[in-house]
Amino acid sequence: MSHGSSPAAWTGVLVCLGGITLAGVALIPNPNWVLFTIGCVMTVAAGIIGRVMAAAGMGIDRSPH
Repeated sequence: MSHGSSPAAWTGVLVCLGGITLAGVALIPNPNWVLFTIGCVMTVAAGIIGRVMAAAGMGIDRSPH
């Protein structure tokens, strides 16, 4: 059984983690709203990137076993 361990999943997770990290660091000690917004956009884009990569064949096969 696969737990979603595919290039599409890993890329989506890493981009999301990078976006969350960037957005969090941008708020310390004085808020930098431009970097925070970039981090938020990266976090949202991670889901889109994962879906596009999965549609391109880099995801897992969801056929029933």
